[in-house]
Amino acid sequence: MQQLIRGRVLDFFADPAKTQDNHRFWENGAILVENGRILAVGDHADLSRDGLEEIDHRPHLILPGFIDPHIHFPQLQVIASWGAQLLDWLNTYTFPAEAQFSDPDHAAHMAGLFLDQLTAHGTTTAVAFCSSHRTSAEALFAAAQARNMAMIAGKVMMDRNAIPAVHDTPQSSYDDSKALIDSWHGQGRQRYAITPRFAITSSPEQLEMAGTLTRENPGCHVQTHLSENRDEIDFTLSLYPQARDYLDIYDHYGLLGQRTLLGHSIHLEPREIARMAETGSRAVFCPTSNLFLGSGLFDADGLRAAGITSGIATDVGGGTSWSMLQTLNEGYKILQLRGQKLHPLAAFHWATRGNAIALGMEAEIGTLAPGSAADLVVLDARATSAMALRAERAESLAEELFVLQIMGDDRAVAQTYVAGKPQK
Repeated sequence: MQQLIRGRVLDFFADPAKTQDNHRFWENGAILVENGRILAVGDHADLSRDGLEEIDHRPHLILPGFIDPHIHFPQLQVIASWGAQLLDWLNTYTFPAEAQFSDPDHAAHMAGLFLDQLTAHGTTTAVAFCSSHRTSAEALFAAAQARNMAMIAGKVMMDRNAIPAVHDTPQSSYDDSKALIDSWHGQGRQRYAITPRFAITSSPEQLEMAGTLTRENPGCHVQTHLSENRDEIDFTLSLYPQARDYLDIYDHYGLLGQRTLLGHSIHLEPREIARMAETGSRAVFCPTSNLFLGSGLFDADGLRAAGITSGIATDVGGGTSWSMLQTLNEGYKILQLRGQKLHPLAAFHWATRGNAIALGMEAEIGTLAPGSAADLVVLDARATSAMALRAERAESLAEELFVLQIMGDDRAVAQTYVAGKPQK
């Protein structure tokens, strides 16, 4: 069955940070959807016809659904845990919470709540770290599959420097990851990410296993953490004294490439930046987490100038909001401190098509191009009285987007569509 979703429609075809010709906007637009796919996008008058089911979201904005390329599924109840930097925060709050995900019933219950939070905030695809237990990834994939929701996820590989309840072993991490890849990678809209948590919690033997998985499964993503915190870097290098720098550890085990997502990537050495560019590895900016844990300030312009593609992500639960709008808000402020600018058009491109490019999935998600999945977010720039008051003075699309970026949250998400089906 076809349906027409009507509103003020915005779609990006290029990066506003690189070119002025970057988007299409229809004041009275519409998106024609069939079987979860976009058939056409354009003026409402050109797409409407008698008998066609129509959903009218005017005067709201319709964009591709938000993409979150770095988030922790088992940390949904850890968000807003007080007063620590990275390593203390992991040991005090995160690892005990993740230990509970060995229970299949708990994992399944939390998977539904996790996806509910994503879609409530307008996010239609995420790249998720599960716990070290195979059950957690099974639960998340099953829940996403039931909603026909595109998910990239992996069970964390971690065999040291954490509480025993979240330890696996090099062999069990390989076996469990391989079984999950065989069961889920490429099933419907599900994709697997090989997931060594970070070098601190993986022995050399386990990173060797992660590299083997990567070579055996070149279609899978790889996700981990890099250079988030100064103490983390020092500890990491003490564990791998032969490494030239932090990135060199992952490089040694064959974990770099265009499908590699390196969360945070703040305190990078020149050699690391050059090597990331050479291998096509992606950096992922996590602004609310970086501020909350006092980690540092991401250098978006510097990495772009070096030829590195970057994503922007919530990093719940170190991140303090599920909202990509609030993530863009804090990203704007961090870049201000860096002497850099984040124009609202560039911000919304980053959270949609830009993140899809970082994942290598721009042909499937992140735009409204015909053939793409009908994953959409409908945004209301007047969702609260304070937003409405400010929006009265907005005189351009960019100003309206900036109101959403700075003042918006889940209340500004009027509707979220996953494969053409409303979620709110």
